[in-house]
Parts: sequence; structure tokens; C-alpha cells
Amino acid sequence: MPLTPYQKIVKAAEGRADGLRKLDELPEPKMDDLAEFCAIAREAADRTLGLRPYDVQLLGTLALLDGKVAEMATGEGKTLSGAMAAAGYALQGKHVHVISVNDYLARRDAEWMGPFYEALGVSVGWIGQNSTPEERREAYAKDVTYGPVSEIGFDVLRDRLRTKADEIIVPAPEVALIDEADSVLVDEARVPLVMAGSTDPGSAVPEMAALVRQLVRGYHYEIDEQSRNVYLTPKGADSVENLLGVELYDEHEPGTLIELNLALHAHALLARDVDYIVRDGKVQLINPSRGRVALLQRWPDGLQAAVEAKEALPPSEKGEILDSITVQGLIRRYPEICGMTGTAVAVSEQLGEFYGLKVAVIPSNRPCVREDEPDRIYPTVPDKDAALVEEIQEVHATGRPILIGTLDVAESENLAKLLQRRGMEPVVLNAKNDAEEAAIIAKAGERDAITVSTQMAGRGTDIRLGDGVAELGGLYVIGSGRHASSRLDDQLRGRAGRQGDPGGSVFFVSTQDDLITQFVPDERPPAADPDGIVRHRRGAYLVGHAQRVAEGVNLEIHRNTWRYTRLLEHQRELILEWRDKVLHGDAASKALSAADPERWASLPEDTRDETARQIVLHAIDRCWTEHLAFLTDLREGIHLRALGRMSPVDEFHREAVAEYKSLLAEVERRSLESFEAPEPDLKRPTATWTYLVQDNPFGTEWDRILKRVTAATRRG
Repeated sequence: MPLTPYQKIVKAAEGRADGLRKLDELPEPKMDDLAEFCAIAREAADRTLGLRPYDVQLLGTLALLDGKVAEMATGEGKTLSGAMAAAGYALQGKHVHVISVNDYLARRDAEWMGPFYEALGVSVGWIGQNSTPEERREAYAKDVTYGPVSEIGFDVLRDRLRTKADEIIVPAPEVALIDEADSVLVDEARVPLVMAGSTDPGSAVPEMAALVRQLVRGYHYEIDEQSRNVYLTPKGADSVENLLGVELYDEHEPGTLIELNLALHAHALLARDVDYIVRDGKVQLINPSRGRVALLQRWPDGLQAAVEAKEALPPSEKGEILDSITVQGLIRRYPEICGMTGTAVAVSEQLGEFYGLKVAVIPSNRPCVREDEPDRIYPTVPDKDAALVEEIQEVHATGRPILIGTLDVAESENLAKLLQRRGMEPVVLNAKNDAEEAAIIAKAGERDAITVSTQMAGRGTDIRLGDGVAELGGLYVIGSGRHASSRLDDQLRGRAGRQGDPGGSVFFVSTQDDLITQFVPDERPPAADPDGIVRHRRGAYLVGHAQRVAEGVNLEIHRNTWRYTRLLEHQRELILEWRDKVLHGDAASKALSAADPERWASLPEDTRDETARQIVLHAIDRCWTEHLAFLTDLREGIHLRALGRMSPVDEFHREAVAEYKSLLAEVERRSLESFEAPEPDLKRPTATWTYLVQDNPFGTEWDRILKRVTAATRRG
């Protein structure tokens, strides 16, 4: 979109700079004059932070105030642009939530920008994973609240189950300003945040874990080309049935088959130090787009228990889901949304489709002079690794700092060992030491530094060049392989060349890399030249094609997930409207007094309103919990409808709508039943907790069955 309107405002703001510099005290900004606001905000930042915003930072601020996603390159000062925009919204009388990807950035930015906000008369607070309820209440009462997306979502879920109006913590949503917008709005959009209540301990299956360790790939089971599905061969099924003494495919006793499949998936498709790590006696998932530990995140209960059994760990607690919301559903609650990131254009289609957002590309303050080399492509992984180590050793000998981005934890640690054998001392940054992330990445630009990092690579932390490093060519970024998303590659490249610094980047790729073998398995790669490098143009095409296929697959998964979840979000909105009328008003009293006037008259006048309120709230919450369980079971099996040439999504919607209508009647029935009981049972879970569910990476059991049946039909 054109930036001309913003540029005119910035130019007008510059004309007011001299007058403001002469003032001892800055005037209160008026938001009906954006040029005045920009001029005052610039002067306030200069006085309080020692940072005088560049024109491009003001352009970014104006784009945010205009409800856009601002694409600003790494090192261009997004944090200050975001703070100026947040202050602008606050000065319009709106509560602003600045949503980040983790606790560290939320606290750092709120405290760093605090003096700036204070100069403009705007209050600011922050929340994190360890914030107490009172600290959260205080932070949300501020004009601007910084917080990680998960914590804000968990607070919303907790508030949805409050039984007293004065216990609600989160104010009505008004403005969401999202840092790392592509990560939050796209990569994590379909992640469900869950509020669970205690039922019983999780059930691990150690016997199944031990059994699948005996199975041999290619004989007992096969894995599909994209490594998303694993299934028993006929010989494998016979062997398992003999070992267990059961019929696996007995439709009346499906539990054994389900347990076996979960154990097999955990064994064959989930790799330690790639998909998860084991730390402090617990399985901790790794966020695939950021390389960090996904705090509080878990797979659906059955798969989680299977991985815990695989690692011989005690089962984690299991509970029923009381409520849930996807990250996408959480963000869409806000009437006004804006965001900033270094890589927005690549996901502009998704931002428009799912949020109605447009992208404004903000130019860099200084031209980027980073030298991005073409990929170096090799026939095999060992060839690539050998060339990668040679390149690192050769460049390191010059003193130039090197940042190597790897695809997973295991690769980062293996590469570090190879470098150590050559006498080099790399610093490793991965999900196992993510607490030191900012400190490690901040030193990556110093002379002689070798930093081996997973995709986390310190987004949000600048890499400043050490003395004499610019003369050596600046930071040299090396990717050990292409990611499934070109954005992640661009983010890694963007660690070098900030603010006009020199720098360079190159990716080492093998035609045996997972990206190629999983997404373009039928493509035949070209041969290497005599020196072992694949230079034929088809090699570069193959890598790009595999990445485009992977991005298309992920987009379709996003679309498909939203087709199912948007109906659930709509039904939840309707339930919440009803619940709010009960919680804040006299809807419960009116309903129950009309349903049974005699019983109503028999209750003490000073307690009956509250009694009615608690009875109806309990019925709403229990029925909604059961509705969620019904929809989960429905989703698990709905894909079989495709075998009958019916649309699974249409069938899901049809049944979900019918079930919702019956839910409304059931709430009324249970409310009246409890109301008429001498002592109504209004017990709630003795313990609740929150977590994120990572979508089952292999789809539902029925997804996999359907794919196998469909594939068999095609072969037939």
C-alpha cells in the first residue's frame, strides 16, 4: 500500500521539531493532529530514552495507528514504533494490549519504554507466566498492557469461568498491537489455549511403548513419504496380535488399536531433541517455527501420554477441557488489530483472509548492503555437513563472527561437536538453554564469535557488531538447511545487515534434506558437478518448489482448521452473551422465578438472587464442557463422511448446530432441576490449569485411516 499520506504527516512533524526542543515541558498531544502527535512523541523518546525516532519509525507508527501490519526490517526500531503507536491509541482513550511471543520481551519492552509512556501521561504494565492475580489485575488496569499471547489468552479463559463479577481481571478488548505479528497471527494462529479441570491422572501405556520398540521399520510398519503417518504392515499386525493375544481390528474393542497407534506414532514419528526435549523430568515440546521450548504446551492427552511412556516418565495430569480458544479466535475478539514484523509480505494473503489486515512495507533507514549468496546445494547430507564445517573453519580463521542457524536441537548439538573437533569453540543456543537467549545472541556479532542456534536466533534482540568486525565483512549468517517456510529463512538472514551494517548470508542445502524428501519426493534431483556441488539450475528450482509446496500445505491446514473452529467460536460468543447476562444481571432470577414461582417464594429473599445465579452459571459451564467434548469426538470421526461423498465440514456444522440447540434446552432443564433440589450439586473441579495444545502433527486417527483407504482405492 502507498505510504504517501504517512510521509506527508512525518514531514509536517519535522517542521515542528525546533519549537518543541525549546520547551521545558512538552504539551499533551492531541490525537486529532497526527503531525503534532508524531513531533511530541519523537521529542519525548529523545528526552526519556535517548532515542530520536527516524522518519521510518514514525512511518511505522502511523501504519500501526491506521490498523495495518507494518513490515520493518530487523534492527529498524520496531519496539519504539510500537510504543509510540500504543501511546497514540491510549491517548484516544482506548486500552491497548501489546502482545508479544514470550515473557522476556513483554517485560523488557514495558520497562524499557516506561519513561517514554510516563512523559506522555500514559500508564503501562506487563504480565508474565509468574504474575500473581493481583499483579495481573493491576497491569490490566493500565492504559497499555504488555503480555505474551498465551498469558492473555489464559486470563481470558479464567475470566470466562468466574462466578462473581468482581473477580474478572481482563477488561473488554479494544486494541491489540502485535509484535512478531507473522508468528502470532499465522504460525500460532490455530494453536488452542485450554482451561482444564481435574478428573483423573493421565494414563501412560508403558507396555505398548516397550512393544513398539521391538518393531522394525519396513517389516512391521511403514512411514509415508511426508513422515506424517505410520501404519502397521500385515506382517506387523500379525506379530502384534500374537504378542498381545488380541484381535487388533475388533470394532467392539478399539482401545488396544488406539493405544498401539499412539505408541507407534510416539516411537516412529516424534524425535527427542527435534520435536521435544526432556528437561526436569518432563517432556517439553519445541515450537517448530521458533525453536524455543513451547511453554505449557502439550499434545492431545493420548499422544502426550504415549511420548511420556516412551521416555519412561510418569504420566502428566489429565483433565476435562472446561473451555478453549484458539490464538486466532483470541485476536479476533479485538475491534482494532495492528502489528509489526520483519516478514509480513510473505503472509499478506493469510493476514487479509483471516483478519482483514493489510500490510504496509516500511523502507529501512539505511539501505541494506548485506550480501546474500545463492544456496550451496549438495547431493547428500554428509556432503553438506562436511562443506558446512569447512566453510565455518575458513571464515572463522579471519576473525569474522558467524551465526549458524540449524533446523532443530539435535542438529545444533551435532554441529557444535563437529566444530569442537576442529578446535573451534562455538556457543550453542537452542531450546535447552533458552533462558540465556538474549545474552547469547547479543554477543554473536563480536570478533571470533561462532554461535550455533536453532530458529529462535534471538528475535527481538539486536546483534551489534564488535570492534573491527565491519571491516571483516560484518556478521556472516549460515543456514544449515532451508525451513518449510521462506519467512523463517528471511528471519535468519535478517540477523545480519541491520541499520546498513555490512553482512552476508548463505544456505547449505542437501537434496536429501527433509524439506525435499517430504514435499517433492517424486522429483529427481540433478547430478553434482565434479567438485560435489549441484549447480544445475534445476537444483535451486527443486528447493524453491519444495518450500512452496510446504507453505501451501500449511496454509490449507490453517484454512481447514478455521473452517471447524469458527463455528465453535461463534457458539462460544453466544454462550458468553447469555452467561454475562446471568453474571452481571438478573437473568437467572427472572428465568427461575417464572419457571417455579412457588419454589422461588420459599427461598430467603436476601440469598435467592445469588442462589439462582450460581445454579444457572453451573449449568451453563457444565453443558459447555460437555459440548466441547462432543465436538472433539465428532471432529475425530467426521472425515469418514467423505467416503460417502459428503462434505466433512458441512456435516460437522450440521451436527454441531443441532447439538448446540439441544444444549440451550439442557441448560434450562438442569437449572430448574437444581433449583428444585433441596441441596443442589454445584461442585466444580478441585483444581484447574491452563496449557496450549499443539495440534496432533499427524492428524486424527480417522484422517489417517481415510488417507490409507483412499490411497488403496486409487491403487485398485
